[in-house]
Amino acid sequence: MSLQRHQEPLLFAQHGAAERRFLALISALPKVSVQGYDKHRNVIYWNKSSESIYGYSESEAMGRKLEDLIIPNYMRDEVIMLHTRWVEFGEPIPSDELVLKKKGGQPIHVFSSHVMLKQGTNSPEMYCVDIDLTEQHEIRQELERMASTDLLTNLPNRRALEQCLTSVIEDARSSNSGFGLFFIDLDMFKEVNDTLGHTWGDELLKSVAKRLSGCIDNINGVLARFGGDEFVYLANDVTCEIKCEEIAKTLSNCFKESFALSTENVHITSSIGISLYPRDGDVIDDLLKHADAAMYQAKAEGRNRYHFFTSTLSHRLREQRRIAANLRESLRNDEFELLFQPQIDVKTGKFASCEALLRWCPKDKTKAVTPDVFIPIAERGELIGDLGDWVLKKACQQAQAWKEKGIAIRIDINVSGKELEKSSYFDSLTAYRAEYALSPEDIGLELTENVLIKSDSTILDGLKAQRDLGVEISIDDFGTGYSSLSYLKHFPVTHLKIDRSFLDGAPENDFDSALMEAIVNVGHKLNLKIVVEGVETESQSDYCKSLNVEFVQGYLFSRPISADAIETLYVEQSK
Repeated sequence: MSLQRHQEPLLFAQHGAAERRFLALISALPKVSVQGYDKHRNVIYWNKSSESIYGYSESEAMGRKLEDLIIPNYMRDEVIMLHTRWVEFGEPIPSDELVLKKKGGQPIHVFSSHVMLKQGTNSPEMYCVDIDLTEQHEIRQELERMASTDLLTNLPNRRALEQCLTSVIEDARSSNSGFGLFFIDLDMFKEVNDTLGHTWGDELLKSVAKRLSGCIDNINGVLARFGGDEFVYLANDVTCEIKCEEIAKTLSNCFKESFALSTENVHITSSIGISLYPRDGDVIDDLLKHADAAMYQAKAEGRNRYHFFTSTLSHRLREQRRIAANLRESLRNDEFELLFQPQIDVKTGKFASCEALLRWCPKDKTKAVTPDVFIPIAERGELIGDLGDWVLKKACQQAQAWKEKGIAIRIDINVSGKELEKSSYFDSLTAYRAEYALSPEDIGLELTENVLIKSDSTILDGLKAQRDLGVEISIDDFGTGYSSLSYLKHFPVTHLKIDRSFLDGAPENDFDSALMEAIVNVGHKLNLKIVVEGVETESQSDYCKSLNVEFVQGYLFSRPISADAIETLYVEQSK
């Protein structure tokens, strides 16, 4: 901004060559507020940008004190003290991000730097150079919101719930009070996904979240989406089972009416598990684990009901131990298989890679459960290392077999945090590549954002070393965990797999599209290749093309299929 014409000769005449160069410089800065103050902090200079940022015209500001214009009341004494110490003792005021105030009293975020001219004279002048951070502050707030919000339902996510529980437990402990924790799981939700598709499954989740929020609106508590089709409700100041039963019935009644999805009305119920603080635990993990166990007990008793945590739920723990024992037996007998879901290059329409998906196939089929059941049990029982090693070895064997047939498809495997915690994981990866004559580009790694956030420097360094060798590393299901865009620059990854919840509605809805485009653009700015999951319609596929997404994956192109089926499709594409 330029100096006011009537001020310029006077100001320039009063200062030496260095001061004149400084004033010429700051007057030319665009969108930067510059104010000058005498030794009593009275305004002697107020540029056009200051008018825009703080709302005071030059005539309103001139001669008034700094602390009476833009300094909040709680900062007044400190500002006066800092300015006095600079004038009297030569102690500069450090640059910093500050929250000042506008003419109307509204807060404004700025980055403020300070320069003292004519220091050591009887008329020192302090110039403040303030950069408006309003836009950056809003972006930061949005990133923080995204980090703590489930973007499908707009409810608090698991991270936010656990932060809330930490605070509530501290308050309850100090006030000798209690609260109830309700673990809500949708019954038969998988069937809805399988019959109607994930798009309508997600629509159902949004409808459930809206209805649950409405029915508990007058109860003091917090509703969060825990993950998948699971919700958790924290009811404050609840200390007895009678009150918990009333709340549980209210939650259950939300499912009496059907949910309208497209042309169908879907009837669904819920199973609810309840734990009480401090009766059923006094730490987050125990309270969630016990409410979760109670929920599974409600399912075991026929679904569409609630159940309190009791000592009899040790049966569930025994069941988990039984599954774990069967997993060990199946590992000895090699009773697993890998299916593969292709990832398609958007530009060419051909296979670029495929994701390996583990399936349990015991000879006694009554022992089998789905991956979403046995993988968490394997992680809790430390079996995940053996399962992960099986997957890694089989994937390497398959990659070698394909290479020998001239089939160039990278295989991406999912890796859990428990596997990475073992110092030998990267050694095993290197050894298997050597054993099966594979290059680093032949086997990719997929990790969830939660795994990456919890990884220590040793793990991150190991991943970085693999990436530098040429291993493709993906963040899987981005947006469903604790992370946000601000984390991406810290992770040694090459691909960002955007969760299906961002895609749903994006082609038709401006808000959804804005979020999707923002993530894609930031990913590209960070030199990440983008993979969009859950592509089920031509409209979604075309939308991904319009964003210059590199790869897509979903039922529109292929369900998870066998290695032989992958070969057949690959050969057909090559013709």
